[in-house]
Amino acid sequence: MRSSLPKLLHPLCGRPLIAWTLATAKEVAAAGGVVVVDGPKRKLAGYLPEDVIVAIQQEPRGTGDAVAAAMPYVDPDGTVAVVNGDVPLLTAEALAKLIEAHKTAGAAATMGTMEPEDPAGYGRVIRGADGSVERVAETKVVGDASDEEQAIREVNTGVYAFDARALASALSSLGDDNAQGEIYLPDVVPAIRAAGGTVNGHPIVDPVLTHGVDDRVDLAFARRHAQRRIHEAHMRAGVTIVDPASTTIDAQVTIGADTVVEPACFLRGATTVGERCTIGALTTAIDCEIGDEATILRSHLDRARVGDRALVGPFAYLRPDAVLLEGAKVGTFVEIKNSTIGAGTKVPHLSYIGDADVGAGTNIGAGNITANYDGRTKHRTTIGARVRTSVDTAFVAPVTVGDDAYTGAGSVITEDVPPGALGIARGRQRNVEGYAERAARRER
Repeated sequence: MRSSLPKLLHPLCGRPLIAWTLATAKEVAAAGGVVVVDGPKRKLAGYLPEDVIVAIQQEPRGTGDAVAAAMPYVDPDGTVAVVNGDVPLLTAEALAKLIEAHKTAGAAATMGTMEPEDPAGYGRVIRGADGSVERVAETKVVGDASDEEQAIREVNTGVYAFDARALASALSSLGDDNAQGEIYLPDVVPAIRAAGGTVNGHPIVDPVLTHGVDDRVDLAFARRHAQRRIHEAHMRAGVTIVDPASTTIDAQVTIGADTVVEPACFLRGATTVGERCTIGALTTAIDCEIGDEATILRSHLDRARVGDRALVGPFAYLRPDAVLLEGAKVGTFVEIKNSTIGAGTKVPHLSYIGDADVGAGTNIGAGNITANYDGRTKHRTTIGARVRTSVDTAFVAPVTVGDDAYTGAGSVITEDVPPGALGIARGRQRNVEGYAERAARRER
C-alpha cells in the first residue's frame, strides 16, 4: 500500500478492510468463533471485536506459519475455514457454500478456486485425473511454474476449509526451504494428499468475491463493488438514490424508506436518516442523526442531530453537537456549533450560533453572532422561546435573553435582556453635513 497505515486498517466504505472480512467470518462461524492472526506489535488492537480471539505470529514467516499460530485456538475435531484478511468482498453466502461443499464431500481440505480475467500472479491449481487438487503452482517468481502450468486459468483464491486434525498434521510437516524462507499455506495440499486425505477444489464463480487488496488500485476496485452493494441494499429497501455513481454511502449508514438522496451526496460513518427525507445534492453528513421528513439542502453536517421535519440549508454548516429540534430551520450560510435550536425556531441566514441554547418558536435575524469565546474560556448564550432578534445582533456570552424578548438591529448585547423586553445596545446615529464636499477638497 506504500503507507504508514497497516493494509488491513485502510478504510473501505467507512470501516477498515479487516472489519469486512471479520463480518463475513462471524456470520458463518460455528461455536468455535473467529481467530485473527496479528503480529507482535498488535497493530490490529482496538479494531477487533471483543469476542474475537487474537493469535500472535511472532515473525512474518508466511501464511502457513500464520495459520499454525492460530491452531491452538481451533477445535481439533471441527472444521476450520481460513480466509485472508484482505478479501473484503467475500460474502457470507459464498463462504458458507464452500464450507458446506467441504462437509458434504467429506474431504480433508477444500480450496476455493476461481478463473479471473487475468490470472497473472495467482497460484495455479493443478488437478489430478480424478479432479481433486494435487498442488498449487506459484507464479510470482519467474521459473516457479512451467509454461503449461502458467496457461492454466484456474487459480487459488486463498479461501479454504479444512478438517482441523488434517490441517494441524500437514502444517507440522512444512518447511521454509524456498527463496523467501517462508512457510506457505498452499503447501499443505500435497502434505494432506500424502497422508491419504482428499483435497477438493470448490469453484467460486464470481472472481470479484475473492479479489484481494494489495495496493490502492485494488482498494479502489473493492470500494466500487462494495459501494454498489450498499446502494442496491438501500434502494431495494425503498430509498431513492438518484445518481448512485456520484453518491457515497458508508456501510454503517441507515436510511428510512421513501427518502430521496440526490446526486453527489456523501453519507458517512454511523449516520442515520429517517423516512421521507430529502438529502439534497452536494450534501455531506458525517456521524449524524437525521429525523423523519427532514430536508437537507447542499450543506455540511458533522456529528449533528436534526429533528423531524427540520430544514437545513442551502450552504449551512452544522458542527459537532449541533441539535435541531422538530421543525427547526437553519438557512443559507448559517453555522451552528454545540448548540440546541428549539422546535420551530428559525435561523434563516448569515449567522453563527455557537455554544448556545435557543428556545422554541424563536426567530434569529440575519447576521446574528454568539460571541462565545473571551480568549481563554468558552461561554454559553441562552435565548428563550418566541424571541425576535433583529439583524446584526451580537450576543457576548455569557448572556441570557428571556422569553418573548426583542433586540434592536445592530445591537451588541452584553447584559441579560428580561422576558418581553427590547434590548438595544448601539451608539446613536450622527450625520455630518457636508462631509462629502470636504473630503473631495482634501483629495485635490
